[in-house]
Amino acid sequence: MSLARVFIANRGEIAVRIVAACRAAGLECVVGASQADLDGLAARQADRVVCIGPPPASESYLRVETIVAAALGSGCDAIHPGYGFLSESARLASAAREHGLVFVGPPAEAIELAGDKLRARAAAAAAELPVVEGRELADAADARRFAREHGHPLMLKAAGGGGGRGIKLVRDSDELDTAYAVATAEALAAFGDPRLYAERFVAAARHVEVQVAADEHGSVVHLGERDCSVQRRYQKLVEEAPAPALAQDTREALRAAAVRLARSIGYRNLGTVEFILDAATGSFYFLEVNCRIQVEHPVTEAVTGRDLVLEQLEVAGGRPLSFAQEEVAFDGHAIEARLTAEDPERSFMPSPGRLTRFAPPQLAGLRVDTHCHDGAVIPPYYDSLMAKLIAHGDDREAATALLLEALEALEVEGVQTNRALLAGVLAHPDFASAAITTRWLEEEAIAA
Repeated sequence: MSLARVFIANRGEIAVRIVAACRAAGLECVVGASQADLDGLAARQADRVVCIGPPPASESYLRVETIVAAALGSGCDAIHPGYGFLSESARLASAAREHGLVFVGPPAEAIELAGDKLRARAAAAAAELPVVEGRELADAADARRFAREHGHPLMLKAAGGGGGRGIKLVRDSDELDTAYAVATAEALAAFGDPRLYAERFVAAARHVEVQVAADEHGSVVHLGERDCSVQRRYQKLVEEAPAPALAQDTREALRAAAVRLARSIGYRNLGTVEFILDAATGSFYFLEVNCRIQVEHPVTEAVTGRDLVLEQLEVAGGRPLSFAQEEVAFDGHAIEARLTAEDPERSFMPSPGRLTRFAPPQLAGLRVDTHCHDGAVIPPYYDSLMAKLIAHGDDREAATALLLEALEALEVEGVQTNRALLAGVLAHPDFASAAITTRWLEEEAIAA
């Protein structure tokens, strides 16, 4: 169906980004905002804003019935969920479909499959993707049996979700029972599903993901890969495209595997297939499928010249992808840094408050995705992401230098931020040599 008006069920910088894509597509847009976000930048820029509830996300952005009712009540024919919140909710995708609304994302069936990590692992294996040795656990005793079979350390992971919740690294048998209990509780609280599975732990792991796009006319393509190995507690801080220090045959195999899996599960719209790459051996393993636009999508946009959110809207409206695989070309290197309102000196404590000054620099090759401005309020209810600074250069060295210059020139007052930490990462010799693994930031940089 042809879209005319889109309901944006999100907030912050991604809501602003979707407003811009709607403008580019010639679509009207309605932002659903909590009481805390009614004066936010996305609400100001949209054609209309609808209040969807009190500030807590559980009473607004996470209420499926409220989102669907607000979309219908404002005359929208589609819902764009952004990332986070209900973006990977099969319930929302199903409810939208039942009420004649287009969900800007994959079908509910694909979301359900990807959201169950055990089913996703099985689907990956069926599509001949390599998976790390692992299995579902019946109880803590079963976890101990797995440990005896495969050794320590091992990973315990929630079967019903991701985002770093319900994940525990178990280094030895003394930690196992406690880790199992904590991971089970976290999984139940976060996803309503206490199931866990165990995986062999890859010590020197890089996090590499492939952007895929698929339409309802049979086309499935990739737009290259990103490296997201700079992480703290499984949350990404710096991402780049293309992934550095990859053998060409590995790069091609990753991309082909992602397309093969997306095709095999009937994926539609845009998504990301994530992998663990063993830096010690060069082997890679399937990790998960993210059924949404990623926070780090701008680095892919920078090196491909494609508007991924606009593509989401076009595909959701029934149009074929605007490009074929052979038309995807890569130009230079892009790196993104996530600026957050947190204080690294105080265990990354959130720093909500009013911005007395926020002025990103104007630099050639720099893109800033943000909802912040002078006087904007960073509320205490949500993720602390303030802005994404994306540097695009002819090569990795040029992109790094530009991003460092941008972080230095950025003017931000009123809240504490992680700017110094980001600059420290980018200036570190290990980053320059692409010697980063997913545990580097916690074990090396912070410890140092």
